[in-house]
Amino acid sequence: MRCAVAGVGLIGPGLPGWAAGRAVLAGDAPWVSGPVPLPPPASLPPTERRRTSAAVRLALAAAAEAAAEAGIAADTLDTVFASSNGDGAVVGAILEALSTPDGAISPTQFHNSVHNAAAGYWGIAAGSMRPSVSLGGHDDSFATGLVQAAAAVVARGAPVLFCAYDAPLVAPLDAKRPTEAPFAAALVLVPAGGAGVPLTVAMAEAAEAPSAGPFDALMASNPAARALPLLRAIAAGRAARIGMPLSDGGAVVIDAGAPA
Repeated sequence: MRCAVAGVGLIGPGLPGWAAGRAVLAGDAPWVSGPVPLPPPASLPPTERRRTSAAVRLALAAAAEAAAEAGIAADTLDTVFASSNGDGAVVGAILEALSTPDGAISPTQFHNSVHNAAAGYWGIAAGSMRPSVSLGGHDDSFATGLVQAAAAVVARGAPVLFCAYDAPLVAPLDAKRPTEAPFAAALVLVPAGGAGVPLTVAMAEAAEAPSAGPFDALMASNPAARALPLLRAIAAGRAARIGMPLSDGGAVVIDAGAPA
């Protein structure tokens, strides 16, 4: 499946955005990990803005940056959102509420608990009624989402915004699924031949796990951070072949070219 990357968004520890983090990913500036501020999305109406969780803010920050860099109107983009954990903080709060004598659940918490909450808030913020897919694939969420997004670009001949995001879970859920820090990456994919970084996404029988250099620990601790080898290649402006082994024994292989 051939397409091109027209825009990139990024947010994570020591990576406050694609514009700021590009030099770090390319190896031209040192990486210093730090807190990840998640301000409410300014594009949302005040009522919805107040309801957003940390996971939603994380996803929308990366998605908005990618759409802006691509220069494509946000309301024209089909979307794919991928997350391994979903909104673990909200799910944790609901479980805590259910354990109380009255078991009352906040309506806001309930509607934020669905796996497509980030996609829904994006639709409100962008004023979009375009098709949207939300998926989860445990450690394979980034690879699975990228395949979905690339297939949509090829099938429809239209741009697609893909966003992978994961935030830490709360206790006691974090004991079963440790996630060390928030991380999100977003790509606006356009049909092959468009301006941007050429990208080929293919399924394979097997592949060696990639390295993200100094970011290996971050990549191992957050499923969405498996985007880092691809982001580093794009940041450095170099061609790269990146294998992403899948839990079922197969693999996704990504060929990224130098920017057109």
